[in-house]
Amino acid sequence: MESTSYLGLKTARLALSTALVTAATIVFTVYVPATRGYFNLGETMIYFTALFFGPLVGAFAGGVGSALADVILGYHIYAPATLLIKAAEGWAAGYLALKLTGREKTSRIFILSLIVSAGYLFAILLVGLYILSGEFEASFTLLMSIAGVIHPLIWYPLAVLGIATPLYLTVRSRKADGLLLLVLLLSGLIMVSGYFVYEQFILGYYALGELPVNFGQVVIGVAVAIPLYRAVKKLSTR
Repeated sequence: MESTSYLGLKTARLALSTALVTAATIVFTVYVPATRGYFNLGETMIYFTALFFGPLVGAFAGGVGSALADVILGYHIYAPATLLIKAAEGWAAGYLALKLTGREKTSRIFILSLIVSAGYLFAILLVGLYILSGEFEASFTLLMSIAGVIHPLIWYPLAVLGIATPLYLTVRSRKADGLLLLVLLLSGLIMVSGYFVYEQFILGYYALGELPVNFGQVVIGVAVAIPLYRAVKKLSTR
């Protein structure tokens, strides 16, 4: 009976985590004409489930939940790659977080965190200015869509605002939780590079156009997942 209950708990965690990732991915999307892909908020729940439940749940929820979202939204061509890329991203986030738990934040890690954060800032800014400025199309919960034009100057405040939370966490954090920033940013590079390879060399799309979009997904994912993880962890230990 005890083993059955344990299995049921594991199944419930997988189901809940997968549903969270799928819902976060489809609730708000922005279509990217250059790559026929889309911006979404899926990383928020991939990172949260990986941090809270561990690498195996993070991998399953990240891969299956995100691929399911691709199918629901009609981006079927991305689903096979998404299954592998987001699973690897979720596993890396959970695994690295476990390995770094309890360790002090050294000056070397601090500097590396700043370098990685700065890299995200300049990638979003440069590619956004020169590639993603222009017409766009966005949809909300599959019910409402809007279209417009992105002015190049908007990328300056967007890049700064996007990286503000990771930089704040880098400067203020002292112990293990501070390392979560580096863990998630590095895990996000799996997703960014994975889609770049798939779009550029497999699909033959202009993959540079989605780089700032994917960097943005990682940054927003970090900004939401770390505070949410801390809050839920604190509540669960009471």
